[in-house]
Amino acid sequence: MTDFDTPSQTPQEPQQEETSLVRWLIETALLVLLAFALAQGIKAYVVQPFVIPTGSMQPTIELKNYVLAEKITYRFSRRPRYGDIVVFKNPTNDPGAPILIKRCIAVGGQTVDLKDGKVLVDGVQLDEPYTYGKPTEPLNAAIQYPFRVPDNNYWMMGDNRTNSGDSREFGPVPDEKVIGHAVWTYWPVDQFGSLN
Repeated sequence: MTDFDTPSQTPQEPQQEETSLVRWLIETALLVLLAFALAQGIKAYVVQPFVIPTGSMQPTIELKNYVLAEKITYRFSRRPRYGDIVVFKNPTNDPGAPILIKRCIAVGGQTVDLKDGKVLVDGVQLDEPYTYGKPTEPLNAAIQYPFRVPDNNYWMMGDNRTNSGDSREFGPVPDEKVIGHAVWTYWPVDQFGSLN
């Protein structure tokens, strides 16, 4: 009677497991990279979150609120217009200056005037319920009123007029400084909702 060798495990099985593990690691790394690239693309071209650094937009937006600014409108449809809440780079060109968020009051070609605590654009007094009756006074003696906003620039002011460093202080905001249109507060939860 002949003894037959019992079949042993083929040496390929551990190698297959090793190959499967390596493939899984590569696929996972690629998925993570793809998700990261997609998130960066969305942030750069579609929507970006911001934390509000000051109380200059109170009570519309509170200090430390988290808001979303969409970028599609200003990139493909239209530029900022009166009433928009706009996120923009600080026009002072200080690299350490924070990103700002203010309301667009006037656009290039329009004239802004401040009289008796009120804002006039092209000679017409604005109805500004978002300021809750706070007066709007000049901040920088070098800015003379009435002030004509240069083309491709915007006059931005905070809703909290008595506590806002804005175009009254640093002048008009050039178009290239505009980042996006703030449209939504998403934190804290009790203030979740659209911005007006």
